[in-house]
Amino acid sequence: MNKKLTKSTNKMIGGVCGGIAEYFDLDPTIIRVAYACLTVFSAGFPGIILYLILAVVMPAKNQY
Repeated sequence: MNKKLTKSTNKMIGGVCGGIAEYFDLDPTIIRVAYACLTVFSAGFPGIILYLILAVVMPAKNQY
């Protein structure tokens, strides 16, 4: 089994959380809520920077 982490077509902003959810076979809403909670409750909002990096680095699904 050769899974690849890619952006999802089920996206709210950039498809990053949807792609992570598809990779782990989870509901995208759970990943989005967990990500939002971690971003809000962490000091200095590093989650926003991480999301922007992932949005640039993760390939789109149709590139494979």
